Amino acid sequence: MPDSKQQLKTQALTAAAMVAFAANSLLCRLALGQGLIDAASFANLRVSSGAILLLFLALPAWRKSGRPAADPVGVISLFAYMVLFAFAYLTLSAGTGALLLFGAVQLTMFARALRSGERFRAVAWLGLLIAVTGLVILLAPGVTSPDPLGALLMTGAGIAWGVYSLRGRAAANPLSTTAINFLTCIPLCLLMSLFFLHQFHLTSMGIAWAVVSGAIASGLGYVTWYAALRGLSAGKAATVQLSVPVIAALGGILLLDEPLTLRITLSSLAVLGGIALVLVQRQRQLN
Repeated sequence: MPDSKQQLKTQALTAAAMVAFAANSLLCRLALGQGLIDAASFANLRVSSGAILLLFLALPAWRKSGRPAADPVGVISLFAYMVLFAFAYLTLSAGTGALLLFGAVQLTMFARALRSGERFRAVAWLGLLIAVTGLVILLAPGVTSPDPLGALLMTGAGIAWGVYSLRGRAAANPLSTTAINFLTCIPLCLLMSLFFLHQFHLTSMGIAWAVVSGAIASGLGYVTWYAALRGLSAGKAATVQLSVPVIAALGGILLLDEPLTLRITLSSLAVLGGIALVLVQRQRQLN
């Protein structure tokens, strides 16, 4: 396939994956914000439907080379992400939640890089400072500040997803590893649901949004992202993810009638701009 066609394919896959990732925030907020389903059930259905689709896609490889073992740390971090993400969106807007999630994920990865001995230059430290300042702006008390508990839960979800992403980097076959981790996560989610039986509430639309989030936005989204990664450098892969909170925020405004406040605008510019500065500087160091 000519390079131009390969590049076009990579761009299309990347765009589809970013839209899918942002859609998780929109679908979760759509279902929970309108009271169509309880948070525990949403997390359960998202994990289960994602696991079924990933299992279907991974089975041919498992029949050929065997099923991989689940990663205990990966399973626990995936479980924490799924549950905290769902409960956070009981109170957060789609854009605010996506920004908090993304900021926490990236800061977790940067912390890991520092711990492993990577040295950041002054420009990168400036970027980190700008990003953290953006999160402080977002979380500062005020009329338009997000719900504190929701913000705390989403920050925890971001840290958990950051850990899961770091664990996944070492996977020989990301699709197989993700499939087995999703499957192993199901019992944990079912057990968690026992503690929230008093909140149990389902509607047909709530079930539909949860299944779409799990099977399409999560399952197919991850498969699409893995395919896109074949044509992306590490720097481009990290940088392009800056678009996810922006897509989620725009989707929240257009589809969910969420307001675009000055606070979310300023914090988004600071967080995404600061992280972009770090990513660009790190890529230059690698080159």
